[in-house]
Amino acid sequence: MTERKGIKYARYSLIGVLILGLAVLPQIITNPYLLSLFTFIAIYAIVGIGLSLLMGYAGQISLGQAAFFGIGAYASGVLTAKQMWDPWIAMVAAALLTGIIAALTGGIILRFQGHVLAVATLALTIIVYILLVQLEPITGGLSPGLPGIPRLSILGLKLNKDFHYFYLSWAALLVLLFLASNIVHSRVGRALRSFHHFYGGSEQAAESVGVNPTLLKVQVFALSAMYASIAGSIYAHYISYLNPSPFGIFMSLQLMVMVILGGLRSLWGAILGAATVMALGEALRAVVPMLFPKAFGEYQIIAYGVIMIVILLMAPEGMVQIPRIIWAALRGIRSKESQAPQLASEGVVAQRAEKGS
Repeated sequence: MTERKGIKYARYSLIGVLILGLAVLPQIITNPYLLSLFTFIAIYAIVGIGLSLLMGYAGQISLGQAAFFGIGAYASGVLTAKQMWDPWIAMVAAALLTGIIAALTGGIILRFQGHVLAVATLALTIIVYILLVQLEPITGGLSPGLPGIPRLSILGLKLNKDFHYFYLSWAALLVLLFLASNIVHSRVGRALRSFHHFYGGSEQAAESVGVNPTLLKVQVFALSAMYASIAGSIYAHYISYLNPSPFGIFMSLQLMVMVILGGLRSLWGAILGAATVMALGEALRAVVPMLFPKAFGEYQIIAYGVIMIVILLMAPEGMVQIPRIIWAALRGIRSKESQAPQLASEGVVAQRAEKGS
C-alpha cells in the first residue's frame, strides 16, 4: 500500500513539474523555430497517446493513424476555409466525423489480426492519401493545396503567435492524457487487458466473463482516431495551409516508431517517443552534413536507424524503461557498497577462525 502511494505521489509530482516547466518554457525559449518544434512534439504526442491505447492496451496494430490525422486536419480546414464554420465547432465536427469513419472501417478491418491487420490499416492510409490528392475541388490536391485556414481564437484573443499554439497544443495534450489515463485505470482498461496476450489474457477467457472484445476494439479504434483528428485540427489551424504530403505512409510509420520507442504500454511513452524522434531528427539534420558534407541524407537515415536500434536494445520496453534501469543499477551499487563492510568483517572472522583451528 505504501509503495502504491509512493508511485501515485511520484506521478503527481512529475505532472506538476511538467506543467510548471511548460508554463515558463516560452519565457525562456523565444526562438520561434524551437517553439514550433515543441508544438509539433505535442501534436504528434496526442496522436501517439491514442495509438498507445490501441496498440499497447487493446493489442491492435495500426498503420492507419496518418489517415485519421489527415481526415481531422482536412475536415477542420475545409469547414473553416470554405464553409466559414467557427473553428472550434469545426474541430468537434471533424473529430466526430473521424470517429464515425473509424468505427465503420474498424468493424471490418479489426476482424483481422497480426500482420494482416497491419496491412489493412496501411491500405486505409493509402486510400485516404489518394482521396486527399484526387478530390482537388474540395482539398486542393497537391497544388495549390488548401490555403486560408483561419487561426483559432479564445474569448476574442486571436491565436497568431507561436507561443499561443505552444500553450494550446500542450494544454490539449495534458487534458487528453488525463482522459486516457482514466480509461486505462478504469473498468474499461481492465477489460482491454483481459484479452491482451501480453497481460496473459485471451478473447475466449474475456468473453466467458462478459467482456465483448470485438466491441471494445472498435470503440478504442474510434477513440484513437478521434485523438488523431484533434491533433490534425490543431495542426491545420497552426499551419494555416494543408497539403496531402504529410499524411502518407511515412507519417504512419513515424507515429508507430514514436510509440514503440517511447514505450508501447505507457501513455507517457508516447510523449517521450515523440520528443525523442523529433529532437533526434533535428539534431542529425544539423550534425550529419557537418561530418559528411557530400552526403545528401542517406547517412542521416542510417544514423537515425542505428540510434533507434541501440535505444531499443538497451530498453526493449521503450524509453520509459530507462529511468527504471538506471534506478535499479543505482540501487544495486548502493546495496553492494552497504554489503562490502559486512563481507569484509565476515572475511576477517573466517581468517581468524582458520588460524585458530
